[in-house]
Amino acid sequence: MLRDGSLVLAATAMTPSLLMSQKAFADDSARAVRVGLVTDLHYADKSPAGTRHYRESIDKLETARQQFTNDEPDFLVELGDLIDAADSVEVEQQYLKTINTKFAAICDERHYVLGNHCVDTLTKQEFLAGVEKEHSYYSFDREGIHFIALDSCFRSDGEPYGRRNFHWTDANVSAEELEWLRGDLQSNSKPTVVFAHQRLDVSNHHGVKNNAEVRKAFEESGDVLAVFQGHSHQNDLKEIGGIHYCTLAAMVEGSGPESNGYSVLDIQPDGTIKIKGFVRQASYQWNT
Repeated sequence: MLRDGSLVLAATAMTPSLLMSQKAFADDSARAVRVGLVTDLHYADKSPAGTRHYRESIDKLETARQQFTNDEPDFLVELGDLIDAADSVEVEQQYLKTINTKFAAICDERHYVLGNHCVDTLTKQEFLAGVEKEHSYYSFDREGIHFIALDSCFRSDGEPYGRRNFHWTDANVSAEELEWLRGDLQSNSKPTVVFAHQRLDVSNHHGVKNNAEVRKAFEESGDVLAVFQGHSHQNDLKEIGGIHYCTLAAMVEGSGPESNGYSVLDIQPDGTIKIKGFVRQASYQWNT
């Protein structure tokens, strides 16, 4: 149903995961966590290609910055493909420096999910160094919420993406990362939100090839509330195993301010999750 212009999704059955998440949210001292979300900026100093307007992502991000300044998120998450491919490492690093300088000015705390275009020319280590991060997958806690950032930029043989050594349709969570994920979820009892780039809810070219194993880990934990992802450049929302998989619109698509897309995510102490979308990004709300 619609409420305040947003799509409200309520669970029709009280699954074990929902029972657990409601219990975990019962701490009266907790406050809402607010997150600014952007994805698929594909920034590059090059001419448009098809519907992708690479240079315009700078101005679109500035518009998002103004909104985030008003809304004051606790942290920002960039869901992958911050940059597009360049012909050389030096040029690619300049693309990254240019867009990340703008992104870093918005908020002190920022998280970066690796996208396939982030490591088209660069290695993972080079990209992470450019955004001053150490790890491509990790977890952290804020106000009683557990957050996980995943890296699906591995080939089927386990090799990490880098320097055009991959095909974008061969996206996987590595065996080592999957083992880490299971352990991280097993050691956690907090309501959990996951950030990813490649989609974990589809089996087409935009999907992680071993996404069924990843979803199984989520469902067995009983704590994962939602997954936020990019990659396919479109608004989409699915519910699988009691978990919401929300795909966000790409910032790079289309020309002009009317083609922008970004959002503010609020996770309330009572378990309500609300995504306030701007411009082309849809708004959603659901209650657990």
